[in-house]
Amino acid sequence: MRQVLIAGIAGLSLAGATTVAALVAWPIGREPEKIVLTGDVQRGAYLARASGCIACHTNYEEGGAPLAGGAPLVTDFGTFYPPNLTTDSDHGLGDWDVEKFAKAVRQGIAPDGTPYYPAFTYPFYADFSDQQIADLWAAFQTVPPVATSAPQHDVGFPFDQRWGLKLWRAAFFSDPQTEPVANRSAEWNRGRELVRGAAHCSACHTGRNLAGGRDPNAFFAGNDALPGGNKAPAILPDALAKRGWTIDNLSYALRSGITPSGDVFGGSMGEVVQNGTSFLTNADLQAMATYLMEGEVAADSAIASVATPQPTYD
Repeated sequence: MRQVLIAGIAGLSLAGATTVAALVAWPIGREPEKIVLTGDVQRGAYLARASGCIACHTNYEEGGAPLAGGAPLVTDFGTFYPPNLTTDSDHGLGDWDVEKFAKAVRQGIAPDGTPYYPAFTYPFYADFSDQQIADLWAAFQTVPPVATSAPQHDVGFPFDQRWGLKLWRAAFFSDPQTEPVANRSAEWNRGRELVRGAAHCSACHTGRNLAGGRDPNAFFAGNDALPGGNKAPAILPDALAKRGWTIDNLSYALRSGITPSGDVFGGSMGEVVQNGTSFLTNADLQAMATYLMEGEVAADSAIASVATPQPTYD
C-alpha cells in the first residue's frame, strides 16, 4: 500500500510539473504588424496624460524624475513598482522599438514574452490604434534618459510565478469596449472612448474579485478596497445624480478637482486630476462627463458584455 501511495503521489507531482511546464511554454499574444506611421509628439503627450502614464510612473513623493519609475502600489497580492519609461537603454525603453512598445501597451506583454502584472492597466489600452501607438512612442522618445531602475516587485509565492498570469489573462483580459455606439452623439462616444479606454475609470471604480479581476456585476459601482486604503465611489448615472453631479459640474471637477460642495478631491482621485484630467481639453472633459451622466444605452447589456471576457491579442 505504501508503495502504491508513493507511486500515486509521484504521478500527481509529475502531472503537476507537466502542467506547469506547459503553462510556462504556452505562448501568449501575437506579434504586431509593422508600424510605419509617423507619430505626433503633442498628440502622444496628450494621450499619455489621459492614460495616467505620468501619474503612475513618476515617484513624486521621492522627488523622482518624470517617468523614471513610480511610487509603490501596495495591494493584497504584494507591492508593485511601475517601471522606468525614460529613454535610458539599460533601465528604460531605450533599446525598444515601436513594435515592442505596441505589444506592451496593447497586449501587456514584455519584449521577452513574459506577461505584465495587471497592476499595469494594459487591458484598457487594447483598442489603441496604430496611430495612437505611434503618437505615444514619439512622445516617449522625447523623455530624457534616467539611469535608475525601479525596485523589483515585492510579490510572494504563488503570485511571483508569472506563468500564472497567463491563466489570469485567459479569465479576465477582455475588450475595453471603446468602439462607437450607433445612434449616440459624437460627444457621448468620445466620452465612452476615454472613460472605458485611456482614462481607465473602471480600474478604480469597479470592485474586484479574489483573483483581482474586475467584478462584472459591479461595473462602475464603486470600490472600497483600493491600494493604500483609498475608496472610489460609484459613478453610475443614478449614483452621480443623487450626489448632486451634473454634466457641467463633473466636467469642471475633472478640470479643477473641486466638487459641487466646494470640497476637493483627495487621495488617488486628486492625483488623477492633478496629473491627468486637468491637462485635457474642455471638450474631452465635457464628453467624459456626458458619457458618465447619461450612461450606456442599456445598462444590462453593458454589464453582460463585461461578464463575458473577450480576450484581445491572446
